[in-house]
Amino acid sequence: MRRIQSINENWLFIKDDIDLQKVNIKEVEKEQVNIPHTWNNLDGQDGGDDYYRGTCYYMKKFKRPDMSEGDQVYLEFQGVNASAKIIVNDKEVCRHDGGYSTFRTNITRELQDNNSLLVMVDNSKNETVYPQLADFTFYGGIYRDVSLIIVSKDHFDLDHYGGQGIKVTPEVKGKDANVRVETFVTGHYDKVRVTIEGQDIQYQISKSDTEVEIVIPNVRLWNGTKDPYLYTAKADLIIDDKVVDTISTRFGCRTFSVDPEKGFILNGELYPLRGVSRHQDREGVGNALTKDMHKEDMELIAEMGANTIRLAHYQHDQYFYDLCDEYGMVVWAEIPYITKHMNGGRDNTISQMTELVIQNYNHPSICFWGVSNEITGGGESEELVKNNQELHELCKKLDPTRLTTMAAIFLLDMESPILNMTDIVAYNLYYGWYLGELKDNEDFLDEFHEKFPDRPIGLSEYGCEAVLKWQTSNPERGDYTEQYQAIFHEHMCKIIDERPYLWATHVWNMFDFGADNRDEGGVKGRNNKGLVTFDRKIKKDSYYIYKAYLSDQPFVHICGRRYVDRAEEVSEVKVYSNQKKVALYNNGTFIAEQEGDKIFTFKVRLDKENTIEAKSESVSKDRLPSKEVKDSIFIRQVDEPNKDYILPVENVSNWYEDIDLQYPEGYFSIKDTVGDLIETKEGLSLFNQMIEASSAQEQEGLAANVEITPEMQMRLMKNVTILTLVKNAKLPGEAVVALNKSLNEIKKP
Repeated sequence: MRRIQSINENWLFIKDDIDLQKVNIKEVEKEQVNIPHTWNNLDGQDGGDDYYRGTCYYMKKFKRPDMSEGDQVYLEFQGVNASAKIIVNDKEVCRHDGGYSTFRTNITRELQDNNSLLVMVDNSKNETVYPQLADFTFYGGIYRDVSLIIVSKDHFDLDHYGGQGIKVTPEVKGKDANVRVETFVTGHYDKVRVTIEGQDIQYQISKSDTEVEIVIPNVRLWNGTKDPYLYTAKADLIIDDKVVDTISTRFGCRTFSVDPEKGFILNGELYPLRGVSRHQDREGVGNALTKDMHKEDMELIAEMGANTIRLAHYQHDQYFYDLCDEYGMVVWAEIPYITKHMNGGRDNTISQMTELVIQNYNHPSICFWGVSNEITGGGESEELVKNNQELHELCKKLDPTRLTTMAAIFLLDMESPILNMTDIVAYNLYYGWYLGELKDNEDFLDEFHEKFPDRPIGLSEYGCEAVLKWQTSNPERGDYTEQYQAIFHEHMCKIIDERPYLWATHVWNMFDFGADNRDEGGVKGRNNKGLVTFDRKIKKDSYYIYKAYLSDQPFVHICGRRYVDRAEEVSEVKVYSNQKKVALYNNGTFIAEQEGDKIFTFKVRLDKENTIEAKSESVSKDRLPSKEVKDSIFIRQVDEPNKDYILPVENVSNWYEDIDLQYPEGYFSIKDTVGDLIETKEGLSLFNQMIEASSAQEQEGLAANVEITPEMQMRLMKNVTILTLVKNAKLPGEAVVALNKSLNEIKKP
């Protein structure tokens, strides 16, 4: 019978790209480590884009496992990034390219009583294995479990792209479900016995067949977060009436579809998908996560009330897909075909997609296969278009039951033919952060929906950065404050709630994550767009606006708890809650009570020290007796603003407030928007004189090879204030004064 033996412990590690032909590896200094392990957990998160990318070596001694005559032994790796060469007893037995999927190799012939295992792991730069260019760290290492699998010589398949050897395809018909179970066998057998947990009937697959169809009467549906019910299918391999191998898999029965007007539909009911994207790393840990860490991530996502996760930008741990099944999360799963198409990487995209689909076919949580992410960032080409088309067709061949999708860069013209290649599409939109204004997000989505009413559109990414030490009473785009991130997400929550046609929306990102090439917001090596900090210890204020929109669990949350020192006499205190009424107190004294919807804003006259408390009598949907929910923060009133709250960036300040600028009523100034200005003939003429410099500044560093059409350029700028363009262009004060005077001469219509 099948046995699985973990060999995670007591490995020797060499972080040095040595030449095995010239160096005796036994004489090289080694470090003892346990799996999961990465060598980039520190240097992949400290900035500089200089983390070690090369070949490292993992060595282990192990004894031959207990075996019966004819037994086979497989070596299984669940994740090695990015390329691996496996050597057993000095003989190479396997190579694998792709850092995020399971692979196995049969080592039976190489086994001795005492065995040496050498794994050469390489995450160096190349032109064939994805990813090579992206906004996250490509941690090297054996960062998921390693096991020996001992099976009889006749067994359920272990060789086909890391699959399970069993494939379950449910089809709901009325109150019942027809479940097709396919098994794949290596060797000989008399029959396969299939049972469904909770069902009384046993089903036989004879030698001449490979599948059986089972009817589950009065089926209990896998119904998202409402009721993520799972069945278990078990298969026994039988020879001479004896069971020689057994496997099992969980599955769920559900129907789903996407309507271009109504959005996502689960089991015949509208089910708006609102959730987050997730990367698989942590501060100081890299991608070598434990099961407890995976579970904590899921609990934080579920607490917020999300019902969908985009598992970006690669295949995630099988344990996390299991958690998605259990928690009812609808999943977008994808491969790292990202940012830049490599002509030499086509075969690798095919193999990574094949592994993704085959290894994850039975997960009911997965509804979408993502073929690419921002792949036109390096420009479009015939080879790129063909590669995307091949991936779509491959997914439909391997799995016709699910939909394909892609995440388009927000600068990709909505007329691009590449958007027609997948079943549905979504955009990564960053208006209000990288460029443009917040309103550009809804303008873009509505324009797409109006132009293409029969094509579903979603939001695959949107977000902005917040570094917790930066705090302000006057947030603005680009200041990296917690307050601006909250304003950004308040806006996005509102426009998403008003647009049911969005088939799914995924915040970028649930957690801050490692990106060693970054140096933004005063933090090196990190993308700070998370709703939760890199170490998972702090939920940023923006986390709670989503909880207010998505969760049924009563709560109140006072924003600004890290903005302790405040120089104003009267300060704004904002509360997020999913309750309809919130009362506010300062130092025990009642301030006010408000009725509202998710966002409650109070003006509080500060004492020198202030304990602010918010309270609400909770009312739950299940009509349970109400109970009080509350939250409190402490703030101080100080004489001068705390300089430690301000990001020290050269040439970025409110310098325009200190120069002589006039804002005459009825005439334009730098405070007006480009859209309003170009409505006049004189304004359009003036704008055309400045557009080249300002647009170049806006686009700097953003997919430089993407073609920006005049129409797209105007869409990006119409809601931007002239002041924003001026600040981005870093014009000297005298130039700003001259521009503002020219604007003052143009009368508003």
